Amino acid sequence: MKEKTILLVVLVWFLLALGCGTDAPTLVYPEAHKGDTVDDLHGVKVADPYRWLEKGDAPETRTWIEAQNEVTEAFLGAIPQRDRIRKRLTELWNYEKYTVPVKRGGRYFYRKNDGLQNQSVLYTVDTLRGKPRVLLDPNKLSKDGTVSVASTAISEDGTLMAYSTSSGGADWRVWKVRDVTTGKDRPDRVDWSKFSGASWTHDNKGFYYSRYDAPREGEALKGRVFFHKLYYHRLGTSQDKDVLVCHDPDNKHLGFGGFVTEDGEYLCIRVWKGTSRENMFYYKRLDDADAGIVKLIDRFEASFDFIGNDGPVFWFKTSNEAPLNRVIAIDTRNPARENWKEILPEVKETLVTVVVVGDRFVARYLKDACTRVKIFALDGTFVRDLDLPGLGSAGGFSGRRKDTETFYAFSGYNVPPTIYRYDMKTGKSRVLRAPKVKFDPRDYVSRQVFYKSKDGTRIPLFLTHKKGLTLDGNNPVLLYGYGGFNIPLTPGFRVDRLVWMEMGGVYAVACIRGGGEYGKAWHQAGSRLKKQNCFDDFIAAAEWLVAKKYTKPTKLAIFGGSNGGLLVGACMIQRPDLFGACLPAVGVMDMLRFHKFTIGHAWTSDYGSPEKLGEFKVLHAYSPVHNLKPGTSYPATLVTTADHDDRVFPAHSFKFTARLQECQAGPAPVLIRIETRAGHGAGKPTSKRIEEAADRWTFLVRTLRME
Repeated sequence: MKEKTILLVVLVWFLLALGCGTDAPTLVYPEAHKGDTVDDLHGVKVADPYRWLEKGDAPETRTWIEAQNEVTEAFLGAIPQRDRIRKRLTELWNYEKYTVPVKRGGRYFYRKNDGLQNQSVLYTVDTLRGKPRVLLDPNKLSKDGTVSVASTAISEDGTLMAYSTSSGGADWRVWKVRDVTTGKDRPDRVDWSKFSGASWTHDNKGFYYSRYDAPREGEALKGRVFFHKLYYHRLGTSQDKDVLVCHDPDNKHLGFGGFVTEDGEYLCIRVWKGTSRENMFYYKRLDDADAGIVKLIDRFEASFDFIGNDGPVFWFKTSNEAPLNRVIAIDTRNPARENWKEILPEVKETLVTVVVVGDRFVARYLKDACTRVKIFALDGTFVRDLDLPGLGSAGGFSGRRKDTETFYAFSGYNVPPTIYRYDMKTGKSRVLRAPKVKFDPRDYVSRQVFYKSKDGTRIPLFLTHKKGLTLDGNNPVLLYGYGGFNIPLTPGFRVDRLVWMEMGGVYAVACIRGGGEYGKAWHQAGSRLKKQNCFDDFIAAAEWLVAKKYTKPTKLAIFGGSNGGLLVGACMIQRPDLFGACLPAVGVMDMLRFHKFTIGHAWTSDYGSPEKLGEFKVLHAYSPVHNLKPGTSYPATLVTTADHDDRVFPAHSFKFTARLQECQAGPAPVLIRIETRAGHGAGKPTSKRIEEAADRWTFLVRTLRME
């Protein structure tokens, strides 16, 4: 196989150097033998000929991975625009980036990236105008920048910081503790944490965190994880002395997250199951050593997101009797449901987050996927709107109840994120930090339109491109989507998208069903038995772009990651004639086995379970791996994944690629790019992000004929 690959590399380079287009060369893909594995699922015989690719560390799989990467590199390396694209990405990426400051104990904490640092550096400063000092530089944790700081937790007095690190992009976390004053680590170490933050007790003696049991040897990146547990770690002790606070030995699917209230009086415990937004809520008094855990919300009926408390009165953002969410108060001394008090009623816009700052509720809403912020008194009386600079997204707004300031970031598709300080007393915002990106936002236009899906549902679509676009059907368009897990797609700035638009491309984002743009009903309309609505919505967006002469099928590319990778995979199979190129990233491609790896079992709340007959039929009908048909001309495809992805196991992408290469009857290339020392996406070093973006756009330059 090695000799065949080397010969292919030379052939690809030679033909592309001659200026051949998409139709040449005819690629010879690395050998992928077909096994005889067949599963009997509900009486249906389901072949799985590439099951062997699930053994990621097996020599045969490693050989296949290396050979695929060589073919992909040969193809991309022969395209002359690649270096120019990479250079421009690097140039634009090189600007100072800040996160929204968080204030604890009179100190401010934030992250900053000088421009091209692989990982952003954590800083602290006593006053906003003071001289900041480095608290933690993740770039010193590894030579290649692949160890990242995933999350931090600052003690209430600002003297201690618990921080978790991720190696190679994996979801597994290691927690350590740093003294903020000295900048030195304490000896504490907590392993095998996943899907967890940390929260300090106010005496600074320890913190709460969640973890799983240590995985079996060789199973860390593949094995399923069950029985999440909430622990308390006391400073200066070893992990085996940590106190188990809450778990359920009879339900392996439950997850537990603990946090201490701002007044330090209560431990709150959020109990979740899968990816469902419905949760249970427990609490425990911390001033009484004998106090037990109280199950305030003891069934999965709605979301109950804790906002804050006024002594024994707890405030929640909830979907209870409010699909678009509302705010209620529950007096824990008299918690019967008939005594719940509504503070902020449900309105026409989706209520996304609520925080308490300066004795006010800061409520963030979505109106057609764009942010609206309103300020309310604690009794629910409207105070004012927080004026934002335009249509876009705003986030942040952290703070404490007695703070007189909060901070937020605002951005749009052609507006880099700007950090603002907001005065809670005067209602005035002022720019704290404005980015200096080497482009002029005025050269671009970003707007929102609406189109109708197959069943007549009205869907929002964002369009961003250079001014003066000619609607002649010849523009390259990149259509992006997600549509799952109640996650909304809102406007945001990305350097790689800017480079795409500089190249003459149109960037389109479809806010399809399954997301969180319009609350619970919108999400449920694109999940489980109704998942096909997501694909219909996305296909309808593509048809609208063609009908309105923004583009034509040979100039239209679709892109999505994770659940969005599934979206791309399903749509390109259902409508191969509609797209010129497809970019499925870290996608869920095997809908009959997704629940058998890592945290995949949690996704049955959104996808349904292949172990249930009715849901199996739906999953089988659109599963990308199982619906590829031999003899079909599929669009040019560049699959991307990473070897340390323990969220969506990379075998999804391996099996999809092998099957697609087998079935491809047309001349369009089918390639896979497999990153090393990287995971699902979080914590990926800047250098790898630039290289990956450059390769995507290079692929589209050739396959969409953008030369």
